Amino acid sequence: MLKLVIPKGSLEPSTLGLLEQADLAVRRGSDRDYHGTIEDPRIDRVSILRPQEIPTYVEEGYFDLGITGLDWVEETGAEVEVLTSLHYSGRSGGKARIVLAVPMASSWQSAADLPEGARISTEYPNLTRRAFEKLGTPVKVFLSYGATEAKVPEIVDAVVEVTETGTSLRRSGLTIIETLMESETVLIANRAAAADERKRRAMEDLQVLLLGAMAARGRVLVKLNVAAADLDGLLTVLPAMKSPTVAKLSSGDAYAVETVVEKARINVLIPQLKERGATDIVELPISKIVP
Repeated sequence: MLKLVIPKGSLEPSTLGLLEQADLAVRRGSDRDYHGTIEDPRIDRVSILRPQEIPTYVEEGYFDLGITGLDWVEETGAEVEVLTSLHYSGRSGGKARIVLAVPMASSWQSAADLPEGARISTEYPNLTRRAFEKLGTPVKVFLSYGATEAKVPEIVDAVVEVTETGTSLRRSGLTIIETLMESETVLIANRAAAADERKRRAMEDLQVLLLGAMAARGRVLVKLNVAAADLDGLLTVLPAMKSPTVAKLSSGDAYAVETVVEKARINVLIPQLKERGATDIVELPISKIVP
């Protein structure tokens, strides 16, 4: 039913991992294949392309659904529907930034400080031009095909580049003076396909699976037993998404308790639960959380 396209490059490992966690694993003959399949009746085929190209191909209807960066949706100006954010970027779980960077020795402190005719190298020429048009500063924008930082200062005065930590820019002797936009991975749809009732329902189903897998990341299910006399004290230290599930055991004056907690807290939490009378503590992985 749906033709899906996912990003190649830095977003590829995280995207493939998310799809697998959502029980939508992509099957390919090899890691170099640009096409694959997902064993799901809602997905006819899967292609893997550069994220820069995906918004345009989705807009044109070559694909019904795509995963790409919000930066490329903005850069291409593609008329697509953004269904949801997926809250990850190339190497982390957070947002990437499209930034303006200049040599560390420069006196420029913001984009507004750049003079007319300043030379800027970037993979985002449209974003860059729009940013400086808003400032009323005509600049020369050069499309970069890589190694953008290496062009400063001999060829250009500044760069507009994507970064998560800024480390690579600093290593190249550059400093960030302005963030033009924040970007994260998004699920986008062709507008005509999204208007089709059958396809829309399939898109919403897949969105539920993807967001459920995202919500489960970094969380575990904790189950335990506790005597009735210790229950209130135990609940004071037990976190939960809403409130723990508490059920009376079939025999004895005790309760079974279960809750979802952050994996990062579990090493501190389990001894605290033990101190407050918890027994039979079990920690279980979670693949999805669907509210």
